[in-house]
Amino acid sequence: MEEFRELKSAIEAAELVDSHAHNIVASDSAYSFLNCFSEAAGEALSYAPHTVNFKRSLREIAELYGVESSLEAVREYRDRFGVESVTLQCLKAARITGILIDDGFNLDKSQKIEWHQQFVPFVGRVLRVERVAEEILDEYFSGCPLVSLAILTSNGKIVAFKSIAAYRSGLEINTNVTDKEAAEGLHDVLNARKPIRITNKNFVDYIFIRSLEIAQSFDLPIQIHTGFGDNDLDLRLSNPLHLRGVLEDKRFQNCRIVLLHASYPFSREASYLASVYHQVYLDFGLAVPKLSFHGMVSSVKELLELAPIKKIMFSTDGVAFAESFYLGAKKAREVMFAVMRDACVDGDLLIPEAVQAAKDIFSENAKQFYKIKASSASSSYSNESTVNLHQHGSVVEAIEFVRVIWVDASGQHRCRVVPYKRFIDLITENGLGLTHVSMGMSSHADAPADGSGLTAAGEIRLMPDLSTKSIIPWAKKHEMVLAAMHVRPGLPWEYCPRETLLRVSKALKDEFNLELKAGFECEFYLLRSVPVGGKENWVPIDSTPYCSSSATDSAFSVLSEIVASLHSLNIVVEQLHAEAGHGQFEIALGYADCEAAADKLVFTREVIRAVARKHGLLATFLPKYSLDDIGSGSHVHLSVWRNGRNVFMGDEGSTTRYGISRIGEEFMAGVLSHLPAILAFTAPIPNSYDRLQPNTWSGAYQCWGMENREAAIRAASPPGTPHGSVSNFEIKVFDGCANPHLGLAAIIAAGIDGLRRNSTLPEPIDDNPDNVKDGVRRLPKSLSESVEALERDPVMAEFIGDNLVAAIRAIRKAEVTYYAENKDARINLIHRY
Repeated sequence: MEEFRELKSAIEAAELVDSHAHNIVASDSAYSFLNCFSEAAGEALSYAPHTVNFKRSLREIAELYGVESSLEAVREYRDRFGVESVTLQCLKAARITGILIDDGFNLDKSQKIEWHQQFVPFVGRVLRVERVAEEILDEYFSGCPLVSLAILTSNGKIVAFKSIAAYRSGLEINTNVTDKEAAEGLHDVLNARKPIRITNKNFVDYIFIRSLEIAQSFDLPIQIHTGFGDNDLDLRLSNPLHLRGVLEDKRFQNCRIVLLHASYPFSREASYLASVYHQVYLDFGLAVPKLSFHGMVSSVKELLELAPIKKIMFSTDGVAFAESFYLGAKKAREVMFAVMRDACVDGDLLIPEAVQAAKDIFSENAKQFYKIKASSASSSYSNESTVNLHQHGSVVEAIEFVRVIWVDASGQHRCRVVPYKRFIDLITENGLGLTHVSMGMSSHADAPADGSGLTAAGEIRLMPDLSTKSIIPWAKKHEMVLAAMHVRPGLPWEYCPRETLLRVSKALKDEFNLELKAGFECEFYLLRSVPVGGKENWVPIDSTPYCSSSATDSAFSVLSEIVASLHSLNIVVEQLHAEAGHGQFEIALGYADCEAAADKLVFTREVIRAVARKHGLLATFLPKYSLDDIGSGSHVHLSVWRNGRNVFMGDEGSTTRYGISRIGEEFMAGVLSHLPAILAFTAPIPNSYDRLQPNTWSGAYQCWGMENREAAIRAASPPGTPHGSVSNFEIKVFDGCANPHLGLAAIIAAGIDGLRRNSTLPEPIDDNPDNVKDGVRRLPKSLSESVEALERDPVMAEFIGDNLVAAIRAIRKAEVTYYAENKDARINLIHRY
């Protein structure tokens, strides 16, 4: 059902604060890579290579890396790109924005706490109290405080204590252990063996009680290992019910306590404790992914039987290898979807409540519990989170160059290439210098358009958005990253397309608490070179019809490599097929927040062009490559969301007669009314209007219709949508020459105007608009007309900005003049778009 797809999408998109994990190691070490996979798969090491879970985990990592599903291929990938690169890739794919690291688990070659700070906005240290005590005793042997202020202020920000008393003598803590009993216990410990291992119950209990006191005095929570663990743990003694003496002791009523690992198999007992004792919280890391899928779901459901949702948190329990963090997060999302879906089916939760519950469990509860003030990094990681990579040689040796990419106002992709070390040492913090005129160029000349206000005088900074940095699939020693434009680092430039989209999206969020999600279709021609009279001539690779299987076969090697490359960049491909034009294909992308969708479209174009070039072909997104064939668009599907729920789609009590919510109708009506001006952004060159012709399914008229592919705006009810409901709308007047960030910004601006005016839709057109053209308005037939519409539209200037709109108008007018005077110049655009 549609609502469950929305729930699944929201859960997959949620950020994750990993509230309990362990260090990553510098390389394959005594803690073997095979052990990492076997633990992540929840299998015994000796049988791991033959189990279904092991193979599944291996396959998921191989898909992430874009390699074949074998341990050797994954190992080779890791060796090639180095621990920093794969760590960034795994944590980014897992959408982990904070990690709390228990570094008391001994690993050879383990990385320091500070090292992890280059990958996520927040890293905190969890102090394992028994381990600290052992280190102190090993070093000083006697006469030192068990947990000193010096320890609290070193080696990373302490966010919590942790006790593994369950491993040492069990959880039935004697809260009244005396100093004499503790001293006798210490004597036994010192006489036992070196290095020190604290197992004497009186001494363990003494450390536990003193740690509670210190944690409470510093207002720090304490994590307590409960339930199952390694084979040196007596499961009978790790039942959290043994803690009732501690929980009822009045001295510790204000000490926040979190029970780790779902207390499995004592999950119901843990749920009971969290419901009865205000200071008890739960964490279900390690239970995921150690158990079978059914076991994971069952354990989480048991936690939720009594415990308030606000008291439950998730952690990956990732250890040693970044892949274990990724697998833990991935399986957790699958489990959370299953649990929340069943809760909705059973009537315990509504869909919006389930979405919020998942967000709370994955991140919000941990932020509040551990008092994490790091801002959300769902859209980008901060520059501070990715510094000092140059201190670790493996990535520097593997990655040679970084391409810093931006898309200008004419929709052309441009880039600067920087040696990797310089990128890390200088560019990440200071950016690259770029002349003002770079945003004033047209498609036919790398020179300023008259009247743009942008000249060769003046310079801004190209600031890489490190959340977009990815290994280039077709050039493995290169990375690419999208850039924003700043006057100086931290101060956005008013002409920056990416910052414009962020600003307009923020206006929609601030004024209406709404977010726009988008999914693009990408149409393109594949051309091959044929010499004619000594000159290069580009012709389509085939002449097959729409959805031809033979066309798919003929281009299969190219298409399959394109899809594999997109998957390696975490870009979802929903489907692909041959289009109606000769040599024309379409790839439909999954939807995402509009900022991410625009970024993904830029990378998709890069992938398609590069892979085609690798195969000796030319891919072009030109709207009308051949005036005698079908045009190429970049149709965009849009929906409006609030609090993780698609509110474009009508539901009981808010559905209009069209199956669209009132909010959805107002937003779409605003877009429809401003379409003539929006075209200046989404159809930016004269050739765009060769495509926007009647009877070509391109949307030549200013109208909308229910599943009407001749209308400029199509209300869509894809399979799975409840009968009579509309889940999204498609704008067909968007092509491959458009800057996607500016195009979406213009659409949101129009939608905001519709919401402000409580706009309503005209009657839908259910026929070919060309058959009823007396009753509908023709959209601009030329770029000149759309520029005139932009000049008359104050809403675009209000949201996009006067200066940027003026530059857009000037660039478009330069396009009109040039191509009017140079009729045959259009064909050269296949090399620019």
